[in-house]
Amino acid sequence: MKLKLKNVFLAYFLVSIAGLLYALVQLGQPCDCLPPLRAAAEQLRQKDLRISQLQADLRRPPPAPAQPPEPEALPTIYVVTPTYARLVQKAELVRLSQTLSLVPRLHWLLVEDAEGPTPLVSGLLAGSGLLFTHLAVLTPKAQRLREGEPGWVRPRGVEQRNRALDWLRSGGGAVGGEKDPPPAGTRGVVYFADDDNTYSRELFEEMRWTRGVSVWPVGLVGGLRFEGPRVQDGRVVGFHTAWEPNRPFPVDMAGFAVALPLLLAKPSAQFDATAPRGHLESSLLSHLVDPKDLEPRAANCTRVLVWHTRTEKPKMKQEEQLQRQGRGSDPAVEAGDKRPLC
Repeated sequence: MKLKLKNVFLAYFLVSIAGLLYALVQLGQPCDCLPPLRAAAEQLRQKDLRISQLQADLRRPPPAPAQPPEPEALPTIYVVTPTYARLVQKAELVRLSQTLSLVPRLHWLLVEDAEGPTPLVSGLLAGSGLLFTHLAVLTPKAQRLREGEPGWVRPRGVEQRNRALDWLRSGGGAVGGEKDPPPAGTRGVVYFADDDNTYSRELFEEMRWTRGVSVWPVGLVGGLRFEGPRVQDGRVVGFHTAWEPNRPFPVDMAGFAVALPLLLAKPSAQFDATAPRGHLESSLLSHLVDPKDLEPRAANCTRVLVWHTRTEKPKMKQEEQLQRQGRGSDPAVEAGDKRPLC
């Protein structure tokens, strides 16, 4: 038993001596703990530097907001609107003029279907605050709708739109407002805006930088929620439409705009009063652009910014009855068309 204890003690002593010798040897070796310590110190230094930068940014005054381009630097939008005398004419034109007044660098070409300017339209333009040109041309009798004919039988506003194109190209004939056409080299875009549609202000900024012919969807038209181009990879590849989809350009009048230089370079391009139903837009666009070169706007034609709305025709039975009795509404109160109702 004594021998075994002695052996255990001896083994313990030898192991201790070996451990002591190993420790003494390691004291002379370089320590490998410094790199991790240096890395941790560098991370702390970088964090302190980032905190200092953020504190300096907070003390710095905020930058001035980006200023929009000066109106003079923007291309001009020429809005062409045919209009004709009816009870709701003034209401329609007031609504449209107040939308247009929100758009910078805009020139309104208002064309009456009349032999000359009417006081109602002249007064409305004078008070609109808009840059405008007032034109007038009477639709030939052969092209006018006959009593009881639906509106789609004959194209309307053809003479008026073509009169506006003539003025843009050569001037002359203005009965009010700006008399001279755009000077050579003017940057601009031409849009045909009927007086009974509803327009988002955004639409005009979408079209402003048109290079050739730009397009977008139109709501509430063609018996659909909307009609418009189908776009793939930023190019027009077809059209969403239900009625005569094989038309050269199955678009609504409110669904495109044309760069002014392109219109001026194509003096023969105009609307054809004899075009088949639904082909009026194509009669102009076919002279200007190939369908594959159309420029999609409104987020690649995924947003509707114009609607083909129509004001309900007022019912005037009571007015007609009072007029027969000689007690009709005072014609001196300007409300709309002053022609007799019966």
